[in-house]
Amino acid sequence: MTLGALAFVTLTAIGLALPSEGPVRHSIGEQAAFCLAGLLIWAVLALLSRPRVTATETGLTVVNLTSVRRLAWAQVVRVNLRDGDSWASLDLHDGTALPVMAIQPAAGREAAVRRARALRALVDAHAAPDRD
Repeated sequence: MTLGALAFVTLTAIGLALPSEGPVRHSIGEQAAFCLAGLLIWAVLALLSRPRVTATETGLTVVNLTSVRRLAWAQVVRVNLRDGDSWASLDLHDGTALPVMAIQPAAGREAAVRRARALRALVDAHAAPDRD
């Protein structure tokens, strides 16, 4: 978020510093484009900073780029992070899979494996007794 704010402030300052008079003139539209570019960069970085997974006594909350999903522990069957996966995923009781973008090997393979194992341990600890 700090980098996004810095990009916005920098590009806004550049846009406002562009001369509107003299031999090289810049229109208000060109100046506004710098401000909008900074705002767009900030918005993209804010979107990329969203992914997280939060565990509570009742279940998990998985926040990806544009979605939030709350799951009871009984809904989660397994946590997966295989070689080549872009991020971890949850196998759900209804046969679907839910990506967990907060656990990405691209940000550090060992850390991602540790986080996936910790999440797997939580899922196993909260598993329903009749679930295999």
